[in-house]
Amino acid sequence: MKYQHRFCPHCATELALQTSDEDGGPKERLRCPACGWTHWNNPVPVLAAVIECADRDGQVLLARNAAWPGRMFGLITGFMEAGETPEDGIRREVAEETSLAVDALQLIGVYDFQRMNQVIVAYHAVARGEVRLSPELAEYKLFAPADVRCWPAGTGYALADWLRGRGHEPRFMEWPPRRH
Repeated sequence: MKYQHRFCPHCATELALQTSDEDGGPKERLRCPACGWTHWNNPVPVLAAVIECADRDGQVLLARNAAWPGRMFGLITGFMEAGETPEDGIRREVAEETSLAVDALQLIGVYDFQRMNQVIVAYHAVARGEVRLSPELAEYKLFAPADVRCWPAGTGYALADWLRGRGHEPRFMEWPPRRH
């Protein structure tokens, strides 16, 4: 289990890994030995969209994050903000990152992504407009659904489920991808 906290946000005492009995049995968590504050380390909700471009013959938009090495393209993703619904959040993320307007949303599913301590809520978004990427994204590509390659992690499983729902058997890329 990966922890990012070292000190208590209430009293600044160094946190200690402690085991205690909880509803589901013994759990190991970071706790403050001085005031008892607990770092729960619960998964973070992340929103993702398989974007189908309505004004581009139903092609799927995949984007490359500017921070990613290599030429890996993925779904548009982002963190849910306080006070918004998942649907409002993914509409906001699509608009912020691509400038596209979402016409329709449909839930694909909820996916476990333990490596990043996240729970991914994935949607199919039908969108339109001129693509203008945020600085967070380096480039995008449009793919016919039959030509998309999935990746065996997180949002790649959402893309695979969406493809199956459209009558396409998903094809998975070699993982990890080779660098050229």
